[in-house]
This record gives sequence, structure tokens and C-alpha cells, in this order.
Amino acid sequence: MAQLYTQLKKVAPSRHAVLITGESGTGKSRLAEWIHTSSSRAQNPFVSVSCAALPRELLESELFGFEKGAFSGASHRKTGRVELADGGSLFLDEIGEMPLDLQPKLLTFLQDKSFYRLGGHQSHQVDVRLIAATNRDLGAMVRDRTFREDLFYRLNVFPLHLPPLRERQDEIPALALNFLKTAVVELEGPKDVGLSIPALDVLLSYPWPGNIRELRNAMFRAATLVDHGGEIGPELIAPIAPPPLPWSVANLGDETSPLPTLAEAERTLVATALRRFAGNKSRTAAALGISLKSVYNKIRQHRIEFPPNA
Repeated sequence: MAQLYTQLKKVAPSRHAVLITGESGTGKSRLAEWIHTSSSRAQNPFVSVSCAALPRELLESELFGFEKGAFSGASHRKTGRVELADGGSLFLDEIGEMPLDLQPKLLTFLQDKSFYRLGGHQSHQVDVRLIAATNRDLGAMVRDRTFREDLFYRLNVFPLHLPPLRERQDEIPALALNFLKTAVVELEGPKDVGLSIPALDVLLSYPWPGNIRELRNAMFRAATLVDHGGEIGPELIAPIAPPPLPWSVANLGDETSPLPTLAEAERTLVATALRRFAGNKSRTAAALGISLKSVYNKIRQHRIEFPPNA
């Protein structure tokens, strides 16, 4: 982390494109905001787009905008996020989820800082600094031909890696106390709340698959449950882990164990994948060989609850 902070101080004032990597929940979006506010563009817009949150057709129009009549329902001109970020920074979160057929248009924009709105014939020039983030291995995606190599090198001008929280244990006490302080304020009403040593021991021993986001959720939950003027004990921290699954895939070969129903097997498989990828639904979809929409459908169908929401 000390090396990361040193790199940040050097790259923030520059015009370089930055690629932030790290697991879901490690604080990549916060880091992107810090880079922007520490640069000469701080007084100009910081515009964020999640490439995983929108389907391909909506993502393109959200990024580049469209002209009136560009498609059915386009009753007016829409200004895209690229144009809104002119003079400032454009943050593309989950860049690894960008559809392959949309990547050439982004590459063209990065090369000459110009773009066309959907349905438009006039080129528009903007001055935008690009910051991208991903929890996926873009190098592996390039080898698998699911991410363009030329776009990867355009993005990877200055790579920064955020390690998971389990590798930054010395930060956990300060982060936990900061989240606790924020939670107390948001709960409205003075609460003289402390954090016991046994509770801190639980925080330090837990692997935090959801990283900083999961720690924040744990502290907000504990602050909600603790009595006024009380001290948060380990019993208020312990429920951070998701409940155990009713059966394990490893037990399928045990003839003494009853076989699960197909629905139970599907629920366990999806829940296990979500757990492995710290709740990241895009990585879960890729690992299971199904679409992101199918993952959401199965979560609703089987009522799978997995903190944190990623």
C-alpha cells in the first residue's frame, strides 16, 4: 500500500490513462475519484459509467449519446457521458464487461479523442482523461480473445493494483472505526458506541471475501443492533459470514447422503460461485457459462441472499 500511495502521488497530476485492478469491493471507484480530485481537472466533471450495469445497446448510447431519430423512441438528442466529461475525467468501471463489438468504438475515441453520437454524422472532439477499473484479468481475456489487445494497451498506460482487504489487515481497525463513526451519524441521534477488543479480533481473523464493502456493511449492521452507549461485542460481528449451504458438492459421491433435487443443486452451485467471487455476478456468470441475466434470474428464483451486493 505504501508503494501504491507513492505511485498515486505521481500519476494523479499527470494526463495518463489509469487502469485500476483488484477484487470487487476493494475501493477501486473511490481510488478513481481520488485520482481525479488530486489532478488539475478537479474542478471539472468526474463522470462514471458501469460497463456491467447496462446491456450493449444502452451502454453505447449512454457513452456516446444519440441524435434525434437515431432509433425508435429517440425523440430528442441525448448527450453521452463522454461529452459530459469534457475537461474532466471519465471513469469506466468494470471495463472487462464491455462487449467485444463495442470495444473498437472506445479504442477509436481513445486514439483521437473524437466520437460520433449514434445516428450522427458530425465528429465531436473532447478533452477527457480516462480512468478504468476491473476485477477481471484483462491479460487472460486478451489471450482468450474476449478483450481486444490494442484496447488493453491503450488502457494499461499506468496500471494500479488494489490488494484485497485480507492482505491489508493493519488497515482494518482504522477502517472499521471510520465506518462505525459514519454509521452512528447516519443513524441520527447520538450514540456513544465503542468497539471491544474481542470484536476487533473477529474483524482481524475474518478473510473478508467482500473486502471493504463487506466490512462497511458489518459495521453498519453492528451500529444498528448495539444499545445506546454500549460496546460492540463479537456477537454483533459474528454474523458477517453467509449461512452454510444445506449440502456440499463434495458429498455427492457419498452413498449415505441423500441426493439434492435439481433446484437445490442449482441453488447451491450459484450460491457457491457467488461466494467464490465475493458476490460479483459478472464473474459468476462467466464461471458458470451462463449470461449475466440468467444469474440475476436464478438469484431471484432461488431467493439467494449473498452479502455484499456486488
